[in-house]
Amino acid sequence: MHDLRRQALESGKTVSRKARSKQPSPASSRPNSAPPSRAASRSRAVSRAGSDEDEAGNLSDETSFSTNSIDELLNGDASDPITDAWRADLADRIQELLDRKRSSVQGREKCLATYVRILTAQYAEEDIRGKEAELVVSFLKSIKAGSSERETILAMKALAMTVVTSPSDRIYEAVCGPLKRIISDSTSVPSKAAAVHCLGTCTFFGGASDDEILDNMAYLLEIVASDGSFIDAQDEAHPVVAALEEWGSLSTLIDDLANESEEAAEYFVEQLSSSDPGVQIAAGENIALLYEKSYRALTEDDGATEFGEGDIISDPDDIPGVPKLVKNYDVYRRTDVLKDTLSDLASLNTRRLSKKEQKAIRTNFADILDSVEFPTHGPRYQNAISQETGKRYGSRMTVRIHKEGVMKIDKWWKLHRLQALRRVLQSGFVKHYEANPIVFESLPYVSTSGPGDIVANGSAES
Repeated sequence: MHDLRRQALESGKTVSRKARSKQPSPASSRPNSAPPSRAASRSRAVSRAGSDEDEAGNLSDETSFSTNSIDELLNGDASDPITDAWRADLADRIQELLDRKRSSVQGREKCLATYVRILTAQYAEEDIRGKEAELVVSFLKSIKAGSSERETILAMKALAMTVVTSPSDRIYEAVCGPLKRIISDSTSVPSKAAAVHCLGTCTFFGGASDDEILDNMAYLLEIVASDGSFIDAQDEAHPVVAALEEWGSLSTLIDDLANESEEAAEYFVEQLSSSDPGVQIAAGENIALLYEKSYRALTEDDGATEFGEGDIISDPDDIPGVPKLVKNYDVYRRTDVLKDTLSDLASLNTRRLSKKEQKAIRTNFADILDSVEFPTHGPRYQNAISQETGKRYGSRMTVRIHKEGVMKIDKWWKLHRLQALRRVLQSGFVKHYEANPIVFESLPYVSTSGPGDIVANGSAES
């Protein structure tokens, strides 16, 4: 096992297994790609640019792996001041979780909900230290028993919060099998989606090896490629969105996806024609990430004659010390067709979707199209020149961390990391960002905001 902290925090984790072997991508286990999703039940599609105020009342930190209404959640009860009484309450809940004798389903649900709420609102690493293994065993019992959908999802949320609060190299090996069985065998679609998210979190922070990370990315891609039928959830949007999001998060740990990109891009492009906005946006964000990762810094050892016209990109403002970038590989063979599709989505106008959904699609796909055309452009990139600095505004997505500064989300890999952390931490994101080293070091880029930056309190939006 690799050192967990290094594994979880380095933006370029490893070279992919396929890139190391230089072997062609193996064919998918499904000989023919599945048709694009026509999801019968729409996911809660949300723009990464804003919140869904009308749905805020339906969310809870305890069971949600969604980033919907993150602003509402960040300003909710869980971020209010709490006295040290929470420590005694947490100790009691831990004892209750470990001693399951004579417990009822309703009692376990209440206990798990309180445990999750406390770990969300507080950084409690000292309080659960040394108890992680026993807690994981208790969570797995609830997950495997399937006594109720709520208990199962609460147990998975508790597991995810535990591994983010106190990472362990041994957690992934213990939970991978049970989580995949829930994904494959559960009759509950919400449980499947929650298990996909929990698997992604435990893979990221729980001590998975390089090959296990790549195996799970292939597993998630299988879910996407089959529109959910691979896990007996045909045309169900929620598990497909979850698989897309966790694939994107895990791919930020991989340095070189040269031999994986084409196959992944094919499936992501297919999902752009989904009837579900959440599927479309998640697929689009992965496409933008793939194009971003296809470039690397130009080194002195690179000869300019080795590369074709347009393969080398220079900083538009000629900032000293900023290296030129060179295209390492082609992501998708029909980029021209892809650009047309993205352009159509960026100007979408249909009665099929609400105004909010249309705005989410247009805003996100304008960014995604820009990044496909100019892979050095991150989310919310603006070419306008600042009168104060004389330079382009560039990516204007930032996250304010109270009054101490802002984190600039100027790369797609940063946005994927931010989204993954928000899915787990919900309203506790700011608290954990300040107190939890594993969270802070995942996105350790804090600075003061520049002129014209778009700043949100604890979330990224425009």
